[in-house]
Amino acid sequence: MTETKAKPKTGKPPVAKSETAVKAPAKTVKVKPAVKAKGPSKAKDADGQIKVTQLVGSIARRHDQEATLIGLGLNKRHRSKVLENTPSVRGMVYKVRHLVKVEKVG
Repeated sequence: MTETKAKPKTGKPPVAKSETAVKAPAKTVKVKPAVKAKGPSKAKDADGQIKVTQLVGSIARRHDQEATLIGLGLNKRHRSKVLENTPSVRGMVYKVRHLVKVEKVG
């Protein structure tokens, strides 16, 4: 009799060649083209100007809020600035909305 050596157990049962996993082909995904939104365009939203007045000082405020006020052209209380009504300016005003007053100009 021939003695066969037992393979060390690795915790996984042996897999027969016929049971090996066969990878399925990857599915292709169709991407739809972007559709333009119906309604008012953003260019119309940016028309006009706004008047921004600083009401509260920037002392004891976060550094980024102080920098935003400087970016808007404000650095002292009761100073006003007339700015174009663009999305970037509106975002800056939104960030310091508790420090300023905003009015629409014409």
